[in-house]
Amino acid sequence: MVNNSGPRTVTLLGATGSIGRSTIDLLLQQPDRYRVEAVASGNDAGALADVARTLGAKIAIVANPKSYKDLQEALAGSGIEAAAGEEAMCEAASRPVDWTLGAIAGAAGLRPTIAAVRRGGMIGLANKECLVCAGEAFMRDAAEAGAEILPVDSEHNAIAQALMAGKPKEVSKIILTASGGPFRTWSREQIAAATPENALKHPTWSMGRKVTIDSASLMNKGLELIEAHHLFNVGSDQLDVLVHPQSVVHGLVNYTDGSVVAGLAPADMRVPIAHCLGWPDRLVTNIQALDLAKVGSLTFEPVDHARFPALRLALAALDEGGGIPTVLNAANEIAVAAFLDRKLGFPGIPALVETVIEKSKSRGLARTPQSVEDALNLDREARSIAAEELPRHSVFAA
Repeated sequence: MVNNSGPRTVTLLGATGSIGRSTIDLLLQQPDRYRVEAVASGNDAGALADVARTLGAKIAIVANPKSYKDLQEALAGSGIEAAAGEEAMCEAASRPVDWTLGAIAGAAGLRPTIAAVRRGGMIGLANKECLVCAGEAFMRDAAEAGAEILPVDSEHNAIAQALMAGKPKEVSKIILTASGGPFRTWSREQIAAATPENALKHPTWSMGRKVTIDSASLMNKGLELIEAHHLFNVGSDQLDVLVHPQSVVHGLVNYTDGSVVAGLAPADMRVPIAHCLGWPDRLVTNIQALDLAKVGSLTFEPVDHARFPALRLALAALDEGGGIPTVLNAANEIAVAAFLDRKLGFPGIPALVETVIEKSKSRGLARTPQSVEDALNLDREARSIAAEELPRHSVFAA
């Protein structure tokens, strides 16, 4: 239920990341409209303390217990409570607020976000893994608690707005766009030799390291298709991807009468965040309006699955269902971390993921997670297999 009696109460899970910082910018633009209950992040106690002081939060929680003392010291004299660890983060997420940002990256964001979902209210969802790892359980819990899931990802937010133009039965296809990443025009041979520095040079967006690598491999778009399946209750046959280098059109909905409704916006994450933060109203922000005359032209290309096999793996995982998307995500997290540590070549990312999926099937791990806890157990099993298989795919392998 929307609070119309006073300032909207807010909790930020993932307050110091790129999504969190963009959200904070919007909150500071309209300080009388929002009151911050809690802020949480992973390890950076100093940055979290600065955020808590700036927003006047009641409590700040750092996920890493080793950072607790640093957080306490940084908050000394502020009157802001300090806490640490996953349980503390889940407790804070369970506090009654109107709106929660779920932006803790990776599977680590699952438990705190589901704690917020089970409490109800509005969830600005920026954590892909909640739906990729435990989509059925997550959406079931949201429905039971009466929580409203508001997609923060620019693509899903554009789709959510475009879907307001018609009825669900009138939708023929949902299309997510991809910038193509830094390797859009690279040959297979060039991609095979790519370094972390190459992959982190995204042409359009400024994002965290992990999601930037996923964008380079197009795994990010595959994860987004799995998200869209759960968010919008559509099958894989109704989902598609187009490469759109300008990153102006973020999503399109094809309707049965031949109409196509597109969501356009500047490449600024504050746009979809503002849509979710103000829902069901629209905020007045200082975001510069999109100037299509300045953009000049919009181009679109099909995906080259031969050069970007990660997207093919994600599509196959979506078709297969069960626990395979959970395994896909877990293996990809391990593979991306290994690539960034220079233990794995860029082509090794999809290769390791494919191996882990096959090994998981042979060990009977393709079951559908019945709960978030079940999904986390499957995630751990898949990570264990990925760790076992990593040496065979390593750049140092014989």
